[in-house]
Amino acid sequence: MVVARVFGKSSPEASQRENDRLAALQQLDLLDTPRDEGFERIVRLIKQIFSIDIGIISLIDGHRQWYKACSGLSADEVPLDDTFCRCVVDCDEPVIVQDATTDARFLKHPAVTGEDHIRFYAGVPLRTKLGHMIGTVCAIDRRPRSFSSRDLVILEELAGAAMDRLELMQSAATDSLTEAMTRRAFKQEAEQLIALALRHQHDLSCIVFDIDHFKQVNDRHGHAAGDAVLKAVASACKATLRAGDLFGRIGGEEFAVVLPHVDRDGAVAVAEKIRAAIASQPVRSDHGVLHVTASLGSSALSIVSKEIETLLAQADAAMYQAKNGGRNRCVSWSSIHADHAISARRRVLKAGSILFNERRSTIDCTVKSLGAESAGISVSNTRGIPPEFILAIKGEGFETNCRVIAQDRQHLEVAFR
Repeated sequence: MVVARVFGKSSPEASQRENDRLAALQQLDLLDTPRDEGFERIVRLIKQIFSIDIGIISLIDGHRQWYKACSGLSADEVPLDDTFCRCVVDCDEPVIVQDATTDARFLKHPAVTGEDHIRFYAGVPLRTKLGHMIGTVCAIDRRPRSFSSRDLVILEELAGAAMDRLELMQSAATDSLTEAMTRRAFKQEAEQLIALALRHQHDLSCIVFDIDHFKQVNDRHGHAAGDAVLKAVASACKATLRAGDLFGRIGGEEFAVVLPHVDRDGAVAVAEKIRAAIASQPVRSDHGVLHVTASLGSSALSIVSKEIETLLAQADAAMYQAKNGGRNRCVSWSSIHADHAISARRRVLKAGSILFNERRSTIDCTVKSLGAESAGISVSNTRGIPPEFILAIKGEGFETNCRVIAQDRQHLEVAFR
């Protein structure tokens, strides 16, 4: 169900603060990264120190609060308008709610009136060394309670420890679970390979793939089964690749490959080999044998596609076309480019709005990649979004008509009209 609300403009100061906040978040490049035991330990400490039900460390983009670690709730993320942390973002300072049923801001909130039965909330900004708020650290309980100034200092110290952990992760080169390269290390190595390819004028290609219906594996069988799937998929992929190829884990269940000296057609062939290897390998877990598949997209170095961010954005678009086409298949960016005349794109992180129903209905979104003729957009749920709409980027005066060319549950690929 789409919730309609009035589309309004925020103040220039608030828009600039939001743009700066998202730029800082983009620079860290940590959204949708894999689970980390260090953060899990911090949220468990939050619960134990304050004797409360729920601890959260979150990152907040243009439309959602994504949980880097959460203990006490089953969700991985929540639309930003549906969370108490919206207030922390808006005021850029800690928010304490001792009893939500007596607070006019929250007494009718679904988390208060519904089955979550939230009563107490304490949220503090997760802030970079330059002062930009990129998320929140929260202590939440299902009973009203007090929260002293000493408690607030402790929660802010835990937020500082979480930020230290985030910054420490910037230096990690290998994902501990899959032994693939981390996203940051992968992109740094990829830029070097691209520079060599451009200097010596040889081919280079990129593949991005995502495990199909991975969330269902975690929901039905638990994270241990999900970890077994991730390790098996990574092993199957590495067994297919050459020693000189780059292989990275760039999201929770998303991986990327850079193939030096491989052209567009060669990348399609490699993608098909990876797809077949994953589909043919049963995964043994405590819940029995699981069979998984993946959707893959590929792109190739060209005059307009000569940065890793552009190659990843193009391969992303092709991957979502593969998911839109039924999953367990491979799609080349060149085929989308031919059909829709889409030019090069760069990865960005911008707060946006989808406007439709004669501008009476609005859905918050995050623009993840952007070009002169197309964009990649993330939303909390694509259900109810029409095939054509207006995309607005907040605070930039940008509006354009769009048509959807591919989508899955939380992602839209659009061409500008």
